[in-house]
Amino acid sequence: MTFLQKITKGTCLLAGAVALFAAAPASANTFLPADTLIKATGNPLFTHKYTADPAALVHDGKVYLYAGHDEAPNDFHFYRMHEWLVFSSPDMVNWTEHPVPLKPTDFKWAKGDAWAAEVIEKNGKFYWYVTVTHDDTKPGKAIGVAVADSPIGPFKDARGSALITNDMTTGTPIDWDDIDPTVFIDDDGQGWLFWGNTKAYYAKLKDNMVELDGPIKTIDNIPNFTEAPYVHKYKGNYYLSYAYQFPEKIAYAMSKSIEGPWEYKGILNELAGNSNTNHQAIIDFKGKNYFIYHTGGVQPHGGSFRRSVAIDELFYNPDGTLKRVVMTTEGVQPAKKNTKPAAKGKKNK
Repeated sequence: MTFLQKITKGTCLLAGAVALFAAAPASANTFLPADTLIKATGNPLFTHKYTADPAALVHDGKVYLYAGHDEAPNDFHFYRMHEWLVFSSPDMVNWTEHPVPLKPTDFKWAKGDAWAAEVIEKNGKFYWYVTVTHDDTKPGKAIGVAVADSPIGPFKDARGSALITNDMTTGTPIDWDDIDPTVFIDDDGQGWLFWGNTKAYYAKLKDNMVELDGPIKTIDNIPNFTEAPYVHKYKGNYYLSYAYQFPEKIAYAMSKSIEGPWEYKGILNELAGNSNTNHQAIIDFKGKNYFIYHTGGVQPHGGSFRRSVAIDELFYNPDGTLKRVVMTTEGVQPAKKNTKPAAKGKKNK
């Protein structure tokens, strides 16, 4: 997750049950059985538990949505996150919640906090880059990597040690600047890791995806960088979106090269409801582009520490710039069936 952070809504249906599941208020933090079916009816997507810091992956005709689990009680005013969640959907409306795939305790060198993370596939393996708190041997936030043969796991520590620790970055005096990892694999197969808080860092990855392949560099020419970098590519343009100022909006910059220079383009997404943080993922699925983020939209107790994931469409201008995301309560709607009666042919006289 990020040093600042995130939220979700929907209507739930228990797998194998005929009756509609009446979702408990998110404040109850209800835990559902494995492989639960959920039909999202708008934004936020899910209401049965709080979800934050979304990451998304398209694989074999499905969207896999990964999120941190906000578990803070209503009277607790900071992040409490002990696990990551995974959901999958063939249509962005009907979702399956799978068993919890990963926890900070799965990294023996870490001592807690399931903050923002990112999953990416390469050569049939699924790599999950996570933000955790390192144990006392290396204080501060750190980035680890888990790996699996399936997008829903089981995932295991790919290194046995952190990929990034606080002593590797000296751009700021804070110990939480190594958070919010995101990975982009370019057309040539080269992987790149981006991360940071108050400083935007990036580095090449080796082909094994679990080691750096060169020095850590910084991006210094984008304004008001807070955290949550995300990189995608569309029609030859690279896009770097990120959390901007605090409370956080999402802004973006463009480049013709993965290493910049980046040209700032403006705000992409406004303040996310009553959440101080925002965190984005961008995907292309079945011919449409989607912007995935979190808000504090599940009421009565949603907010900065009880966030929920939402999804809206993303649109490009003819010159490649991005249109500002319109946050909606409708979200992604199911495709409408054609109810028009078929035209009848004329009878020959």
